[in-house]
Amino acid sequence: MMPGGLTEAKPATPEIQEIANEVKPQLEEQTNESYEEFEAVEYKTQVVAGINYYIKVRVGHNTYIHMKIFKPLPQQRQALTLTGYQTDKSKEDELTGF
Repeated sequence: MMPGGLTEAKPATPEIQEIANEVKPQLEEQTNESYEEFEAVEYKTQVVAGINYYIKVRVGHNTYIHMKIFKPLPQQRQALTLTGYQTDKSKEDELTGF
């Protein structure tokens, strides 16, 4: 993979769900919403000085949110950070860099 480029979309794994769950409180605080349903369905990654995860999360019937989460390099010993999100997405909406 080329540094800085996005990978192809892949089905979400348990690890991706854990990443989404870890930043869920940050998302709920920023959107002023509470999400009972919160299922990661697919993701892309981007290698930077760490990894950006772009994750599509189902939060209701045909209601999705795209999240951008930054995972710093291991030696930085920092937490995951929600660095962006897009609401009002559908299952068909492609994950893109934002």
